[in-house]
Amino acid sequence: MAAFLRRHWLQQAGSTLGALAVAQGFDLHAATGPHFAPRAKRIIHLFMNGGPFQCDLFDPKPDLNRFAGQKPPGADLRTERPTGNLMPVPFRFSQHGESGLPVSELLPLTARLADELCVIRSMHTDNPNHGPALFMMNNGTITPNRPTLGAWLSYGLGSENENLPSFVACCPGRPVRFAELWSSAFLPAEHQGTYVNHSQLDPRKMIPFLSSDPSQPLPKSQRQQLDLLQQLNRRHAQTLGLHPDLVARIQSMETAYRMQMEASDAFDIQKEPESVREEYGKSDFSNGCLLARRLAERGVRFIQVYYGNGQPWDTHAGHTEATRKLCLDIDRPVAALLSDLKRRGMLEETLVLWGGEFGRTPTTEGSDGRDHNPWGFTVWMAGGGVRGGMAYGATDPFGFKAVENKVHIHDLHATILHLMGFDHTRLTYRHAGRDYRLTDVFGKVVQPIVS
Repeated sequence: MAAFLRRHWLQQAGSTLGALAVAQGFDLHAATGPHFAPRAKRIIHLFMNGGPFQCDLFDPKPDLNRFAGQKPPGADLRTERPTGNLMPVPFRFSQHGESGLPVSELLPLTARLADELCVIRSMHTDNPNHGPALFMMNNGTITPNRPTLGAWLSYGLGSENENLPSFVACCPGRPVRFAELWSSAFLPAEHQGTYVNHSQLDPRKMIPFLSSDPSQPLPKSQRQQLDLLQQLNRRHAQTLGLHPDLVARIQSMETAYRMQMEASDAFDIQKEPESVREEYGKSDFSNGCLLARRLAERGVRFIQVYYGNGQPWDTHAGHTEATRKLCLDIDRPVAALLSDLKRRGMLEETLVLWGGEFGRTPTTEGSDGRDHNPWGFTVWMAGGGVRGGMAYGATDPFGFKAVENKVHIHDLHATILHLMGFDHTRLTYRHAGRDYRLTDVFGKVVQPIVS
């Protein structure tokens, strides 16, 4: 009954305060708008939490096997933990597509789409610890009190579908420690990511209070309570005015109410044909990738799909066997997502980003582990205005450090914003006496990868 009352309050009070907000000059759906014609309308970010080892997958290094067991100059950079000598890579690489892009045998299905991939081999970041590196990849800083990329895009572009949030974060389980990775921080609260536990297939379990019918009549006592709430809210707004935080709360509540109309369909992957379910597979990550496509085609601007709850790619021990299993789990849904977007004519306007917060060392930790490596790692992008079938930048002969056409996280963010129609130096928000932006005072667009 309390949930039922809450939903009707969202409809009634939200509508009342929404009218007052507009009357006082607040635009509940305001967005800054792009600075120029965008190449992409939306982003799907496939986040490999923990940090994959680039030389296992997209950055072949024959010298790793040639000098295995040794520690030549260039393989002795400081890492989070002490590491030993060079550890060989047991996986074969072959060239794929018209481009001849090298891809590991661990990803045979993804390799078939090599001509869609823009592989950046020269990424680097500022910190070898998971927490700060996760914040840097998501927030553009190593601290947790900044808006995330998804929140900035929501703020800049608004939503294509007012019945769904503009930013959705799909992460299995209950990742309380991750909440800051989809935070809006000091941006208006409606730009915060909506967390969804995609290990639950029933939308009513993904999203609380989704299934009740708000059109049912209210008992007299509840009607009186709602009338009183509206009266108090009107009095508050008329005498004290509307604070931006209150307007943001109104927008969030109205979105929550409208989601009841569309979310039951959008989040229900079980409505997909069985052939599509089989194409993606039926693991948690498969479900997340399929859900991302469903949300993208319904106008959600930014969808993150986290692989696992925790750091499954954090292979300090048993690296080789763990990597085999992880790649087996991601290959099918990643390839299906790219193929599905392409088949539906969506890939050109959907930017897909794959990668972790950093990479792993070419040197061994223990007998069969690899430590964190912020000095050089790989991400790839596809669709959304990037050049496919190419590798950009390079690491040293052992894959330890970016040495050619280095790309910092700030550069990656600047490029993503550029593809979405923004000059990253001009997408700002005034807070605490200064103008903030995602890239702080850094970042340059990586023009060679833009198609």
